[in-house]
Amino acid sequence: MAVALRGRPAHAPGNTYFSYTPNGRKLVTAGINGAIRIFEHGSDGEPDIIDVQHDVHTAVAATNDSFVVGCDNGEVYKYNLTTKRMDEMLTRCTGRINDLAISPDGKWVAVASEELEVKIINLDDMTNIMSLREHTGAIKQLSFDMSGTTLTASCVDGMIYAYSLSSEQPQLIRRVDGLINVLSTESDAATRATWHPDGRAFVVPTESKELQVVSRSDWTRQKVFSGHKSEVSALAWSPNGALLVTADLDKDLKLWEVKSQKVLKTYDDVKNPILDMQWHPKDNVLSYTNTNGELFIREDFVPDEHRRLLRAETQPSPLNNDPLAEISGNARKPTTNGLAHKRTAQDDYLDDLLGPDVMSEDGDGFIEDDDGAGYAEEPNHFGKRPAQTSNGAPAKRHAAYSSWEPQIHESFQPGSTPWKGNRRYLCLNLIGFVWTVNQETHHTVTVEFYDRHQYRDFHFTDPYRYDKACLNESGTLFACPRSSQHPAIIYYRPHETWTTRVDWRTELPEGEEVTSLSLSSSCVVATTSAGYVRIYSLFGLPLKVYRQKSTPAVTCASWRDYVMTVGNGPVGGDGTTRLLYTIENVKRDEICQSEDILALAEGTELRSVFFSDKGDPCIYDSDGVLLVCQHWRTPGQARWVPLLDTRTLERLAGGKKEESYWPVAVAQDRFQCIILKGGEQYPYFPRPLLSDFAFKVPVAATQDDEDEGAAHQKNLEEQYVRLSTQQSLLQDLVENTHATHTQKTDLATMEGEVDKALLQLIAAECREGEERGMKALEIATLMRDRSGQMLTAASKIAQRFQHDRLSEKITELAERRMVGLVDEDDDV
Repeated sequence: MAVALRGRPAHAPGNTYFSYTPNGRKLVTAGINGAIRIFEHGSDGEPDIIDVQHDVHTAVAATNDSFVVGCDNGEVYKYNLTTKRMDEMLTRCTGRINDLAISPDGKWVAVASEELEVKIINLDDMTNIMSLREHTGAIKQLSFDMSGTTLTASCVDGMIYAYSLSSEQPQLIRRVDGLINVLSTESDAATRATWHPDGRAFVVPTESKELQVVSRSDWTRQKVFSGHKSEVSALAWSPNGALLVTADLDKDLKLWEVKSQKVLKTYDDVKNPILDMQWHPKDNVLSYTNTNGELFIREDFVPDEHRRLLRAETQPSPLNNDPLAEISGNARKPTTNGLAHKRTAQDDYLDDLLGPDVMSEDGDGFIEDDDGAGYAEEPNHFGKRPAQTSNGAPAKRHAAYSSWEPQIHESFQPGSTPWKGNRRYLCLNLIGFVWTVNQETHHTVTVEFYDRHQYRDFHFTDPYRYDKACLNESGTLFACPRSSQHPAIIYYRPHETWTTRVDWRTELPEGEEVTSLSLSSSCVVATTSAGYVRIYSLFGLPLKVYRQKSTPAVTCASWRDYVMTVGNGPVGGDGTTRLLYTIENVKRDEICQSEDILALAEGTELRSVFFSDKGDPCIYDSDGVLLVCQHWRTPGQARWVPLLDTRTLERLAGGKKEESYWPVAVAQDRFQCIILKGGEQYPYFPRPLLSDFAFKVPVAATQDDEDEGAAHQKNLEEQYVRLSTQQSLLQDLVENTHATHTQKTDLATMEGEVDKALLQLIAAECREGEERGMKALEIATLMRDRSGQMLTAASKIAQRFQHDRLSEKITELAERRMVGLVDEDDDV
C-alpha cells in the first residue's frame, strides 16, 4: 500500500513561496504568517525560524549567503543566511511586491510590484539601482537568463518584455505578444518566461494552456508541450534541461521529456494547487509550495527508468531544426557520407545502458510512434501536433474551460442616459438637450435649446434609431448602430450656415460601430468598435483615421482643435483595467499627452469626460469627485487636480439629504450639474433644472467641533490652493494660445487674488502669535507680485501685530526681489 504524500507545514494556510540557494544546501520559505523558515537540505530536523514584523510575504529569492523577501505592503528586505538577521531594507514600493528574481551571479535583484516600474537593485550597494519603464502595466513575474544579461518581464497586459542588461542603461530589446494570458498580478496562474539551462530559449504557459518554447535568437515559436487542461501555475527545467516539470490549477503534476515533448509521468497525489516549484541543483529532488502553506520535498522524484536523462550533460533547448540536438548526449550520432556506421562494442554498451528503443534504427532521429499516441506527428504550421481520436482521426477541440477575464470599463456617451420607459436623453449640456422617444417602428428625436432667441428647437422622425448625440453652438451630431438594413451611420446637422444648410451623413465600414462621439467648434470625433478614432471636419471631410492604442475605447471629448480619447489599458492588481487617455491637437498634429493613466481612485468608475468653458479637460467619477487636468498642454507634465468632492458639500452635512449629482459642465468657475434625489442615478423627465456649485478643493477635513479660528484657517488654505490651481490653468492658456487682451487681464487679476489669499494667511499666522513668524515668512515667499506692493503690505500686517522681526525679514525679502537677488523658487 502506497504511503500518502505528506507536506511540511511551513506557514499558515495561504500562498507560500520558496527558493533554493544556488549550492542547494538551504531552502528558504515565506508565506502568510510573520516568519521565514530555512530548511537544511537532506535534514529531517526542524527548520531555523526568523520572526519578522510583516505578516504577508509574496516572494523570496536566495543566494548562497543571503536571501531577499518581498511583502504585500511593498517593502523588500535582505537577510543574512549566516546570522539569520535582517541586513537592510532594499526598497519600498507603493503596491504589493509581485515577484523577485536574483541574477545568476548573485549581485542583482529584480523587483516587480504594482508600480509601473521594475527596479534592479545591487545587493552590495542598494543605492545602485536600474529601472525598467517601457512596459505599460504592472509586471507579474520575472526571470533572468543563464548569463544574467537578459531579463524577461511578464506583464498584466499580455506581453513579455525582454530587456538587455549588458549596458549601463537597460534597453528594451523585444516585446513578445500573443502568448501569455492577460491576468491580474494576484492570479495563481503562471506567466513566467522560464529560461532553459543552455540559455538559447525559454518556455512560457500560453492562453491555450500549452507550454510554448521561444527561441532567443529570433524570438520565434518553437516546440510545444501540450497536455494540461487548466492554467499552468508553476514549471521548472531540470538542472541539465533534459526534463521539464509542470503543474496546473487542477492539481496535475506532469514530468516531460524535453526532446520529444512526451509526458513521462503524471502524478495524481497533489492535493492543493502548486505555486512555486524548483529542482534541487544537484540531486534527484523536486520541491514545491502550494496555496495551503505547505512545502513538499520529493526525493527520488524522477522514476528509475528515466533517471538516465537527469544524469546526462546539459541538453539543448527543444528548437525546430536545431543542429545541436544531433550532438547531444541523448541523440544518435549522424551517419558518414549517408551510410550507417559500423557498430562497435561501445555502441552495444550504450544500448545496454540507455535501452535499445531510445532511437529508431532508421537513423532519422525521430521518436517511433509505437503506441499510436501521435508523438511522431509532424507539427502543423502553428508549431503544434494535431490531437487524435482513438481511430486516428483528428480530434475535435474540447470546449474551453472557464478562465479569468479582466474587468473592462464599458464605453459610454457623456451626457446620455439609459431608457426609462420609452424615453431617454441622448445629450444634456449647457446649450440644450436632445431626447428621443421609442415609437416601436421608429424613433422621434427632439432638440431643445435654453436660448431660444439664438437657436430654434426642432424635432424629426428617426428611422435609423440614433443612440448617441452631441450638441454645441455649431450643430447637432448623431450616430446610430448598424442594422440589417444599413451600417452604422454618423449624421451631422448644422444649426445655421451662410449658405443653404446642408446636412451630411457618412457610413462606417461593415461591422464597425460607434462607441462614443464628440463635437467641437472645428471637428467631429468618433471612436469605434474596431479600435479606430475617426475625425471629420464640420462639413464631413475625413481628416484622420488611426487605431487607438488603448482598447476597447471608453469615451471621447473635444474642444476646438483638441481631442481627448479614453480607453482601457493594462489590468491592475484588482483585476480591472486602468483607463488611459490621450490628448492631441488635430490641427497641428501634436500629441499633448499620450496614453497617460487617468487618475481614478481604486474602486471608482469614470462617469463623464468634458472640456471646461476655458478648454481644460475635466473628469467626474463615481465617488462624486470633479478633477481638472493641469499642465495638459506640456507632454509628460499633466496631473489631475480635484476641484470639488461633492461628498463634502455642506448641504450633505449630517446626512440631511440623500442626493447625488449628474455632471453637465464646468463653466464660469463653477460645477454645473443636475441634482438627483434619493437613489436615482440618471436625470429623467420632466426636464430637470440645472444647479451649480462653487469649487472647493478637498485640502483638509472639516470637523463639526473645531473652533472658528481653525475653520477660518482651513478655508484660507483651501482658497489659496484653489486659486493657485485656477491661476495655473489660466497661465497655461495664455502662454500656449493666442490669448486675448481680456484673458491676459484675467491672468493678472487672478495672480492678485492668489496674493490676497496669501496676505490673509499671513494675517492669520500673525494673529496666532510671534512664534508663528517663520511660517508667515514662508507664506510671504510664495507671493507672485514682482512689484513689491504685496510684500510691503505683508510687512505692514506684521507691524500691525507688533512682529517687528518678521516685518524686517519681509522687507529684506522685498528689497532682494526688487534687485533680482531672490527668485520665487529660492529658499530664504
